[in-house]
Amino acid sequence: MASEITYAEVKFNNASPAAVVEGAWRNFEVRGSRNVCKSKAPPEMKKNDHHPQKYPPWLPWLISLLLLLACIALAVVLLVTPFSCSSDQPTALQEKFTAWQCDSVMSQGKGRGWMCCPKGWKRSQKSCYFLSPDALSWVESGQNCTGMGSHLAVINSREEQVFLSDQIRKTSKYVNFYIGLRARSADQWQWVDKTPYNASATFWRENEPSDSTVEPCVVMHAPEKTLKNWNDIKCEKHNRICEAAAVTV
Repeated sequence: MASEITYAEVKFNNASPAAVVEGAWRNFEVRGSRNVCKSKAPPEMKKNDHHPQKYPPWLPWLISLLLLLACIALAVVLLVTPFSCSSDQPTALQEKFTAWQCDSVMSQGKGRGWMCCPKGWKRSQKSCYFLSPDALSWVESGQNCTGMGSHLAVINSREEQVFLSDQIRKTSKYVNFYIGLRARSADQWQWVDKTPYNASATFWRENEPSDSTVEPCVVMHAPEKTLKNWNDIKCEKHNRICEAAAVTV
């Protein structure tokens, strides 16, 4: 029985069989080598550009030292710097006195604070008062108060009148204390700080004022038992009451 023979037609395109086989083999090797490179090459590692910043070991100590110095400076400012005062506070009061007495008070919107007066002065509300132990004329009394950064007392309320009346009664050996009210002309009374004179808010003694042209100056009469103790007198030598705004801290 004759065996079957299978023929295969191969086209070499004018190239020799060896060249075709060799080209195919080379193509296989190139493709294979590319596959091998792709499969075996390690993935590219992403460079870490972020490096933690190193601080010198002494930096925390320096920061702590600066904070400590800041606290010390703040304490020195609070203790040494002159008292902060209200906008109408004369600076002469602070320059004149070095010894102060302070009371703890509650300020609206600012919490607890302090109100201070020069040592030996009396405080009521937001004012400080000095009751002099010596006698001077009305003009000299005003000058003396001004020299201490204050003025002769200006009485604006019943509470202030009550407080000052109580204070002068405690000094039994003194009779009259000048306040900052005086007649500039006949029955034309004026406060030293230009506060308008209100006749309905005064505290004249009975039958006073008597004659403002002859007795133009005003005192508080200590022996008077009632709250109405104002008296017009001649501007001779008497004691005085000086007033200044309290220093707030």
